[in-house]
Amino acid sequence: MIFPRQCKEVGFADKKPFGDLVYFLSRYLIKKTDYGFEIIEIETEGKTGLLRRMKSSKKLAGDSETYMYPNQVLLFDRANLIRLAKESFDKTGRRCTIFKGFDEHMTFVIDADLSGLLKIYLYDAEPPWPNLSEIVKSLEKTGIFGELEIEFEHIIRDIRDAEASVYPCRAGGFDVTLDEDRLSGGEKVAGCLTARQFLAECYDGDFEIENICPADRAADEKKSPYVARCCRAERCGLKTEDGITGYVVHWGASPKIIADAVFDLCRIYQEKNKV
Repeated sequence: MIFPRQCKEVGFADKKPFGDLVYFLSRYLIKKTDYGFEIIEIETEGKTGLLRRMKSSKKLAGDSETYMYPNQVLLFDRANLIRLAKESFDKTGRRCTIFKGFDEHMTFVIDADLSGLLKIYLYDAEPPWPNLSEIVKSLEKTGIFGELEIEFEHIIRDIRDAEASVYPCRAGGFDVTLDEDRLSGGEKVAGCLTARQFLAECYDGDFEIENICPADRAADEKKSPYVARCCRAERCGLKTEDGITGYVVHWGASPKIIADAVFDLCRIYQEKNKV
C-alpha cells in the first residue's frame, strides 16, 4: 500500500507556471490528464530553494487506475481513508483513490490494505449510556486518532439481557434498583464487584449476582489490545497479563482520559512489535 504520511508531500500538477520546477516538499504529484488523473512519484535536486528541479519521476498509477472520490473528507483520519479506498476499489476496480480535504489539500491511497490497521476492542455496557463507546465515536470524527491507523470493535453488553429482578441504578430506567429499593433477599441482581460489596454491607441474605462488568468481560475474553470501562477507580490504568494488554478507564472517564488510553495502548503495541 502507498499512502503519503502527510498531504504536504502531495502536489497537484494541473498547470506549469514555472515549467518543471516543483515545490521542495513534494514527493508525489497528482497530474491531470485528458482522461483523469495519474500519480507520479518524484525526487528533486538540490538542497535549497522553495522550487526545485525534478531529478527523477516514476508513474505509480495511470489515469485508468485512479478514481477521484466524490466527497470532501477529513484527511487526518488515515484509517477511514484506507477503508474508503478499499470500498472504492471494490466498486470501481481502480487501485488508486484520490481524496480532497475540506481545506482543498489532496492525498491518495494506492492498493488499500486493511490488514495493517490495529484493532482495539472497546468493552462497555448499556443502559444508561455506553460512555466509553460513544466518546470514542465522537473523537474519531475529529480525526484525533488519524495518525494511529487503528479501528475499533465496539463490544457493548445490553445489561437487560441479564433478566435480573434488580439492577444497579435508576439512571438505566429500571424499576427496581440497588440505589433506591430495599431488597428482601434471594433476588437476582445484575451487578459487579461494587454490587457485591454493597449487598454484603447492607444485607444478611444471599443473592444471585450476574456479573455485568465490562472490565471483567475483557479479562475473560482475552482480546488484545482493549479498553474497558469499570466503576472502580482502583482498577483503572494499564493492564498486562498473559500477553494481553489493555487499559481500564473509569465509568465516567473524560474524552481526554479515553484518548490518552488509546494513544498509550498504541505506543506500547508499536514498541512491542518494533523490528
